[in-house]
Amino acid sequence: MVTQNPDIYDPRKILQHSEFKVLSAGEKTDSDANIAAFYNPAHEIHLVQKPKPKPGPGQVLLHVRATGICGSDVHFWRHGGIGTMIVTDECGSGHESAGEVVELGEGVTEWKVGDRVAMEVGIPCSQPSCTPCRTGKYNGCPDVVFFSTPPYHGTLTRWHVHPEQWLHRLPDNLSFEEGALCEPLAVALAGIDRSGLRLGDPLLICGAGPIGLVSLLAARAAGAEPIVITDLFQSRLDFAKKLVPGVHTVLVERELSPEQQAAKIKAVAGGELKLSLECTGVESSISTAIFSVQFGGRVFVIGVGKSEQKFPFMHLSANEIDLKFQYRYADQYPKAIRLVAAGLINLKPLVTHRFALEEAVSAFHVAADPAQGAIKVQIQD
Repeated sequence: MVTQNPDIYDPRKILQHSEFKVLSAGEKTDSDANIAAFYNPAHEIHLVQKPKPKPGPGQVLLHVRATGICGSDVHFWRHGGIGTMIVTDECGSGHESAGEVVELGEGVTEWKVGDRVAMEVGIPCSQPSCTPCRTGKYNGCPDVVFFSTPPYHGTLTRWHVHPEQWLHRLPDNLSFEEGALCEPLAVALAGIDRSGLRLGDPLLICGAGPIGLVSLLAARAAGAEPIVITDLFQSRLDFAKKLVPGVHTVLVERELSPEQQAAKIKAVAGGELKLSLECTGVESSISTAIFSVQFGGRVFVIGVGKSEQKFPFMHLSANEIDLKFQYRYADQYPKAIRLVAAGLINLKPLVTHRFALEEAVSAFHVAADPAQGAIKVQIQD
C-alpha cells in the first residue's frame, strides 16, 4: 500500500476544512477535540482546532501522548524558516512524538489498538527510482514528507494519522516520554555513526542544548574519553556535569576569538581532540571546533545555522581536518529504543518542563527563553 504519497498529507486539506479554526487565547474545547499548536508567517504561535483524521489503507490513527519541542520548532516560529524550508501558511509544529494506536486503517496487520509506539516522522517516497531511498539513505529523499517541516503539519496534536511502516514499538519499560525523546537521540546516534567515533577517542561537543546533551549521553555510551562540552550558559554546563559526571566543561566567552577559545578547550582536555561534534550550527563555534582538533582530526556538524558561513579554510587544508555534515537521520530508531530499553542511555533527566496540550503556547515560550532553564520541554496528553 502506498502511504508515502505526499498528496495524502497535503496540508491544504486541513487548512481548507470547514472544521479548521484558530482558537483565541483561553478558548475552551471538548476533551476529544483535535487541537494542535501551529505557527505562521507572522511569527505567531497559537492553538488550532482541526478535524479528527480517519486512517486510510496502511495507516493507523494515534493518540499522541508526548511531544517534545525541538529547536527547529522554535526556529520556524520565531524566524519563519530554516534554509529553503520556509513557513508560508499556518503550519503544525512538532516531530518528537510517541503515542498509542487507537484505530487501524484497511490492511494494517502489524499493529493493534492499544499498542504503544514512537513515530518516525520523515516519510520518504520509498521508490526504486529514488537513489537515497534505494541505497538506504532515505533521509536524503527529495520527496520526503517530514511532519512539522513546512508545508507539512506536525505531530503536536491530539490525533494523528501515520503510515504503519514508520512506527516503532515501545517496550513495556519505556514511557511515552522516553519514546518521544528517541527522536533527538536518533539525531545524535546518526552523528556518532557518521562521525566515526571510536572507543577512547578524545571528543569535543560544542553546545549543551538538547542535541548536545543527548550526544553527550551517546558518546559516553560509545566510550569516548575524555569528553569536553562547551556552552554559553553555565547552567547548561552544570546540567551536563550532573548528567555525565566525568565530562569536562568549558564556558564560552563571547570576547574570545575561536583560536583563544580552542586553547582553553585543549588545556582542559589535556591536549588536542580527535573529533568534535558541533551541535550549535553557529559560525564561531564551528571555527572553535576546527581549531580544537588535531592534525587529521574531524569536525562533524550536527547543528543548523545560517545559510552561508565563513570557515578557516587554510587551517582545515593545512591540517587535513575533515569537515562533515548531517541531515536528519536514517535507520536509527530501532537502535535508539534498544539502547534506552537496555539502560545504556538514560534520557529521563532531559525533560525539565511538562505541559498539557492545552498549554502548548506557554510551553513554546518557555522553550524559547534560555532564562527559563529548560532543557527539553514536552507536551503530554
